[in-house]
Amino acid sequence: MKLTFNKYYFALAVLLFVTEVLIALYITNNFIRSYFGDVLVIILIYCFVKSFMNASVFSLAMVVLAFAFCIEFLQYLKIVEMLGLQTYALARTVIGTSFAWLDLLAYAAGITVVLVVEHQLKRVA
Repeated sequence: MKLTFNKYYFALAVLLFVTEVLIALYITNNFIRSYFGDVLVIILIYCFVKSFMNASVFSLAMVVLAFAFCIEFLQYLKIVEMLGLQTYALARTVIGTSFAWLDLLAYAAGITVVLVVEHQLKRVA
């Protein structure tokens, strides 16, 4: 794994971040906010990390998925409360406060999108 900078992945990460913020601010549909947002956030994390690391697609995708699963299970354990951060909106937003099994499926869907798109891009290149 080599440290590098990829402006295309970084631009995509920024675009996804802006999309996530817009969803959070303006979308009231629960499906879009909860599940589509979770799919996008996985792609966002992948693109952000990929913009700085030249890791293999599959390895990085699995690390991102494992990270997301860990955060979700920490939500199950009520980590925000355990750390005494429940009064901090930023901590509640970034870490999250509620565990949901369907979130794990959304994360898996996000990684699936990453793997399919990366495979297609490799075939075209």
